[in-house]
Amino acid sequence: MNESFPQTPDIQEPADSMERKNRRLVGRIIRIFFLAVVIYVSYRFGVDQGRSELTADPNQDPIAPNEAIFFNTEQKDSTVDFALFWKVWDILKEKYVDQDELDAKQLFYGAIDGMLAATGDPYTTFFDPQEQKEFNEDISGKFGGIGAEMGIRDEVLTIIAPLDDTPAQRAGLLPNDKILNIDGETSTNFSLEEAVSRIRGDKGTEVKLTIYRSGEEESREVTIVRDIINVKSIKLTFRDDGIAVLRVSRFGDDTEREFRAAVSEIVAKNPSGMILDLRSNPGGLLDTAVEMASAMLPVGKTVVIEENADGERREEKARGGDKLSGLKTIVLIDEGSASASEILAGALRENRDNVTLVGKKSYGKGSVQEVVPTSRDTSVKITIARWLTPDGHQIHEQGISPDVEIGITADDLQNDRDPQMDKAVELLTTGN
Repeated sequence: MNESFPQTPDIQEPADSMERKNRRLVGRIIRIFFLAVVIYVSYRFGVDQGRSELTADPNQDPIAPNEAIFFNTEQKDSTVDFALFWKVWDILKEKYVDQDELDAKQLFYGAIDGMLAATGDPYTTFFDPQEQKEFNEDISGKFGGIGAEMGIRDEVLTIIAPLDDTPAQRAGLLPNDKILNIDGETSTNFSLEEAVSRIRGDKGTEVKLTIYRSGEEESREVTIVRDIINVKSIKLTFRDDGIAVLRVSRFGDDTEREFRAAVSEIVAKNPSGMILDLRSNPGGLLDTAVEMASAMLPVGKTVVIEENADGERREEKARGGDKLSGLKTIVLIDEGSASASEILAGALRENRDNVTLVGKKSYGKGSVQEVVPTSRDTSVKITIARWLTPDGHQIHEQGISPDVEIGITADDLQNDRDPQMDKAVELLTTGN
């Protein structure tokens, strides 16, 4: 026998009970309607209040920037309403005079560029597909252009270093030359990446730069014919007096391999001393600098200290493979020695007693960037830390000062003289 719950018979309610139920239903509907009205009124008030905050009152005096900053600080409101971004986006599409010429992707990339530029750090930047391609070419060491590393100094586009045997070097560009105009357009209108992109170009084409050099009364115009820049990282020569001269022009993908071959040759020839030439070397990959330092420092010695925004420090140590630390070494640096060059020069001087730095104070680029892919063909480069020398000295905007300061004049360049190299040879041969 199957079990089942007992059925309840249908019962008709009395008339007075139905009336009370209808009154309760009407009351519930009224309350729901009233609640909906309250919600709508509150919503409209919030929208109108937001609009009033976003729209300036023509009868109200403008707020001074410092007052606005003070107000925001007091509020401690770190939230951002992205509705404002989309509102401006829609206004632009609706009202801009040349709507047909608007490129949504370029507007989007430009918004990201502007956000990163607002940090005030020229090394924190966005790479769109073209800039990403050029960045990869930089690291590989082969690209079309003039062959000069550039940066922003005192808000002006500045030559950090002309690379060896390139159009920039042959045109006479020097470290710290200011680029005021690019093909007639003011360079301050461009971000660093935009300026680099405009100066680069196909082999055989021309770019006209307006250059200002400290100590000269007037700027000059320099027309440079672009070429394929294929930068060789390492050049090793041996002087007749037994001194090895190791020229390092960059720290790129191929540098470690070339450097290891040079070290083997140096060890085989057993020179009386070595000149490590880091002049006009704009830097490059940190890992390459650490690997090179490891061949010139005892294992475990600190190469560089990384300090993050919280003041936490992490040390990069020499990894072993030291073959050159016993060789008396002169390191040549100048205003174009930057980034990894400064790391290597500082590490050698502060860890060895037989190293002397000769030349001019280095550039002072001691910030750490991490490149983070953001899509298949874009990325963002973010400053995440600062570099310190093994003894804890700041590199960024401070630079590395030489033990023996000596410069090169325009007359020296014109007459193919190199007093810095001459001084290095003197220190190795006489010990003075």
